[in-house]
Amino acid sequence: MKKLKFLSTLFLLTVLFGATTYAQHEDITGLWKTIDDETGRVKSVVKIYLKDGKLFGDVVKLFRLPEEDPDPICSKCDDDDPRKDQKILGMTIITDMEYDADDNEWEDGEILDPKKGKTYDCKLWVEDGKLQVRGYVLFFHRTQEWLRYDGEI
Repeated sequence: MKKLKFLSTLFLLTVLFGATTYAQHEDITGLWKTIDDETGRVKSVVKIYLKDGKLFGDVVKLFRLPEEDPDPICSKCDDDDPRKDQKILGMTIITDMEYDADDNEWEDGEILDPKKGKTYDCKLWVEDGKLQVRGYVLFFHRTQEWLRYDGEI
C-alpha cells in the first residue's frame, strides 16, 4: 500500500512539474516584436520556438523605413560567424537557450545583434506579459522588452 501511495505521489508530482514546464514553454514561444533602443520604433518580429528541448529565435519580419535597405545583411558579423553577409530576414539570432526552473528563465544561450554584428550571452524570461531579453558580457548587460506580435507575417 505504501509503495502504491509513493508511486501515485511521484506520478502526480511528475505531471504537475511537466505542466508547469510546459506552461513556461508556451508562455515564451511565439511571435515577439523587437523595439529599437534608440528610436523606440518596432524593428522586427522574432519567432521564438523550441527545438530538441532548447529555445531558438528567428527573424521572420522586418520593419524598414523607405530610406533603409529593404533586405539588409549581417555585414558586421565576425568573419568566422556563418551568418556573415547573410540576410537578416530568416536569420536565427537566438540559439541554444536552456530552461532554468529555479530562476524561471531561459539561459546559457546566445543572442546576435545583427545591426552591430555582436553576439552576447543571453537570458530570457516573461514578466507582465512582456519578454525580457538580456544580453550580457561578464557583468555588463542590457535588457530589452519585446512585445507579443499578433499581426501578419
